[in-house]
Amino acid sequence: MAEGGAWNERMCAVRVYNFSAGPAVMPLEVLEEAAAELADWQGSGMSVMEVSHRGKAFVACAADTEARFRSVMGVPDDYAVLFLQGGATGQFAAVPMNLTAAGDSIDLINTGQWSAKALSEAKKYGLDVRVVADEVASKYTSTPAAGSYTLNADAKYVHYTPNETIGGVAFGYVPETGDVPLVADMSSMILSQPIDVTKFGVIYAGTQKNLGPAGMCVVVVRRDLMGHARTDTPTILEYSGMAANDSMLNTPPTFGIYLLGKILAWIEVKGGVDGIAAINRAKAAALYDFIDGHPFYSNPVALDSRSIMNVTFLLADPELDKQFVSEATAAGLTNLAGHRSVGGMRASIYNAMPREGVDALIAFMADFAAKNG
Repeated sequence: MAEGGAWNERMCAVRVYNFSAGPAVMPLEVLEEAAAELADWQGSGMSVMEVSHRGKAFVACAADTEARFRSVMGVPDDYAVLFLQGGATGQFAAVPMNLTAAGDSIDLINTGQWSAKALSEAKKYGLDVRVVADEVASKYTSTPAAGSYTLNADAKYVHYTPNETIGGVAFGYVPETGDVPLVADMSSMILSQPIDVTKFGVIYAGTQKNLGPAGMCVVVVRRDLMGHARTDTPTILEYSGMAANDSMLNTPPTFGIYLLGKILAWIEVKGGVDGIAAINRAKAAALYDFIDGHPFYSNPVALDSRSIMNVTFLLADPELDKQFVSEATAAGLTNLAGHRSVGGMRASIYNAMPREGVDALIAFMADFAAKNG
C-alpha cells in the first residue's frame, strides 16, 4: 500500500539503535505491522485501542496471545498466565499479599537495586524478610555461588532477581529451593533464553524490555499457590480472581496484550527462545570480547555473573563519559549512559536489538578510543 510504503521510508530514515534499559527497542517488523493496521484493525474501522475488550475480536486476540506465550515459554497447564497492570513494581506488593500472611517469613537474595526494592516492599506486610545472601561486598557486581548460602525450610517463598538491569549482573543458575516456592523477577531477561518454568512458583516481568510497551506485567503463577491471598489484597492484584476472569476483571492493557502477541509471533519466526538465545549470546560475546580486549574499556562484573541483556562498561577516563554519550547519540547510538546510581555506560541489548546495532556500537567504541585514548 502506498501510504504504508511512505511510512516505512520515513521510519527507516530516523531509526536509531536504541540501547535503553526500558522502555526499550522493539522489533521493527512488529512496529511496522502494528502501524499498518493501527487505524483499522481486522477490518473493524477502529484501532485495536478503540475496540471493546469484551468484544469477540479482542477476547480472541487475548486468548491467542496467552496461547502463544504458553507455547513460546513452555508454560504447563498447572500454571496461570496473567496480564496485569502496575508493572513489576506492583508485583513487589502482589507476591507477598498473595503468598503470605502477616508474621510469615520469606528468604531473599539481594544482588542489586531491584532485589532491594522487592525487599523494601515486602517489609511493609509484616513479614520476617531474611536476606540469605547479599552481594554488597562486591558492590553488586557478582552473584552468590550456588550452595554458598542457606535457605530456610519454613520460608513461604524465596525471591531473587535473575538479571539486575542496573548493574548488568545475572545468575548463571537457578537456585534450588526444594519445596519452598521460588519467585523470580524476570523483567529484563524473560524469553531471552530457555528456562524450566516448573522450577518456579511465580515468575513476573514488566513488558517494557522484551515483551512490548510499558504498562503491563506478565505473571506466571503455579495454580496451587493461588486462592490464599490476604483479605485486604486489592482486587486487581489478587491472582485467583484475575485468573478466573482471564485477566479481565477490570479493563486490561489491551494494546500491550495485542503487541505482545505480535512479538511472540516474531520470536517464533526467529526460532523460538532457543533461536533468540543463540542470537543473544553471540551479541553479548562480541561486545564483551571487545571490552575485555581493549585497554580503554572495562567491565566491572564478575565473569560468571555477566548479563547477556545489560552490558555495563567503564571508560578509562570518566571525564570523557558525557562526550562519549553525546557523540554516540549523534552517531545514532542512543541511551548508552549508565544508571545515575552507578555511572559509566550501559548497553541494553534485548531480544529486539539486531546484531548490526551491536557491531555499530563496537565500531564507534573503537573509533572513540582511537581519538581519545
